[in-house]
Amino acid sequence: MRIVLYLIAGLSCSLGLAIPAIAQSKVNIEQSFADSLTAMPKAELSTSGGFYVPAYSSVAMSQGKLRVDFSVTLSVHNASETQPLVVKRISYFDTAGKMVESYLKAPVALKPLATISVFIPTDDVRGGTGANFIVDWAATGEITEPVVEALMVGGIANAHYAFVSQGRPTRMAGKK
Repeated sequence: MRIVLYLIAGLSCSLGLAIPAIAQSKVNIEQSFADSLTAMPKAELSTSGGFYVPAYSSVAMSQGKLRVDFSVTLSVHNASETQPLVVKRISYFDTAGKMVESYLKAPVALKPLATISVFIPTDDVRGGTGANFIVDWAATGEITEPVVEALMVGGIANAHYAFVSQGRPTRMAGKK
């Protein structure tokens, strides 16, 4: 009996690894992260900035003969303890620089120390080896610069990989 249970448990784990992830439907950040959001500030957004975030939905390995696909989680963290952060744009681009998807219908305001994220499943390889995000943000005044990162997770056979790519400012944060 014990052998059968181990066999079933092992088989179900093997099947779970073999079944590809189902592509995520269009992310609705407003619904998925309602607890992280607050009302848009009424004051003028006088400070703004942007980030370029490298991401890798696929990586060539074994001298280019093998491709390993990765899931990608982009996270935008409001690093301010006191001020809301307005996220104006989250756009995903492929290796050729073509926009693959835009994740915001309208700007959203993050509560202090709150986070929103976008998940791209392993089987969505539209971004390719040179995928990237552009994230634009704003605030009503001086604010701690947000932290924007992409986490890639994937593997092949018994080897699993995870790495983080930090966003790089595309323009100086400061007053408009």
